[in-house]
Amino acid sequence: MRPYDAFLLISFGGPEGEDEVIPFLENVTRGRNIPRERLAEVGEHYFLFGGVSPINQQCRDLLAAITTDFDANGIDLPIYWGNRFWEPMLTDTLAQMKKDGIRRVLALPTSAYCNWSSRTAYHEDIERALAGLGEDAPEVDLIRPFYDHPGFIEPLVEYTQASLDKLPADQREGVRLLFSAHSIPSAMAEASGPPGHGFGPEGAYGAQLAEAARLVVERLDRAYPYELVYQSRSGPPSQPWLEPDVNDRMEELAEEGVPAVVVIPHGFVSDHMEVKFDLDVEARDTAKKLGIGYERALSPGTHPAFVSMVTELVREYTGRGEEHKLASLPPCAGGSGQCCKQR
Repeated sequence: MRPYDAFLLISFGGPEGEDEVIPFLENVTRGRNIPRERLAEVGEHYFLFGGVSPINQQCRDLLAAITTDFDANGIDLPIYWGNRFWEPMLTDTLAQMKKDGIRRVLALPTSAYCNWSSRTAYHEDIERALAGLGEDAPEVDLIRPFYDHPGFIEPLVEYTQASLDKLPADQREGVRLLFSAHSIPSAMAEASGPPGHGFGPEGAYGAQLAEAARLVVERLDRAYPYELVYQSRSGPPSQPWLEPDVNDRMEELAEEGVPAVVVIPHGFVSDHMEVKFDLDVEARDTAKKLGIGYERALSPGTHPAFVSMVTELVREYTGRGEEHKLASLPPCAGGSGQCCKQR
C-alpha cells in the first residue's frame, strides 16, 4: 500500500469573465510567440459565451460529486483542485498543500489519453510548481490514463445511444458515428507511448482513441459504422496534424449520401469550450449548410459511473481495489509520464 494524504484534481482552467479571456490565452500560449491577433481571434470563441468557459464550473461540479462518493465509500482524503492555466492555479494549490502538511498526493488529470500535452505536460507543470516550494514539497503521483475504464466508456455509450434515439428513423438507418478528439501534431502523436511501442503512425494516442471508440460501439443497440475524426487544430498549415478534420469529413460524407452524423467527443472528459464551440457551433453549422442531420453526444462530465470511476482509481492506487481495464493495449507509464515525452 502506498499511503496518500490528499487527492488533487488537475485541469486546464478557463476564464470566467470577458476581462479574463486574453490573460488566460496568454498563459496558455506563453513562450510560443503566438501573434496577439490570433489570441483575439480565439478569444471571440469565448466572447460568444460571455467570456465564460464552462470548464471551471464543471470542475466544481465534479469535485462536489467526488466528495460525496468518497464519503459514501469511506475514502478519507482531503480534496484539492489546481489548474494549469487559470485560477485556482496549480502552483498556488500545491503551495497551500505544503502549508497544510500534505506529503503524498494522488492526482487525477482531466484527460483520459496518453500524449505529451495530456500527460507529460502535466508532469512538467507539477515539477515546475514543486521546484519553487523547497524542502518538504509534496510528492505527486499522477493516475494512469483511463480511456478504457468502464466508468469512462459507459457514459459515452449512454449518451451516444440517446443521441441516436433523437434522429428520425430514416436518418438513423444511414447514420455515421464520428468519434472526435483534439488534433495534435502528427510527430507528437507518433511519439506517444513507450519507445518501440508498435502502436502505428498515430502512436498510443491514436490507438487509445480507436480502442475507446470500439468499446463504445460494441455496446450500442446495434452495429453502426463509425470512424475517428479530429478537431481544434491550431498549428501552422505547414505542420502535419492528425486528420481528418470533423468538418472536412462531414462534407465528404454528405457527398457520399450519408443522411446524418452523431458526433461523440470521446477525446474529452467534459463539455468545455472546445466542445461547445468547435462541435456545437462550427460543426453544427457545417451540418446545417450540408443539409444533413446532426446530433452531438455529451461527454462523461459528472455521470455517476464516471464519478465512481474516480473512486475506483483511488482505491486501486491505495491498494484497496483492483485494476479494472477493458482493453488489451500495451500499458503506458501513466504515473511517470516518460512514455509521452516529445522525442
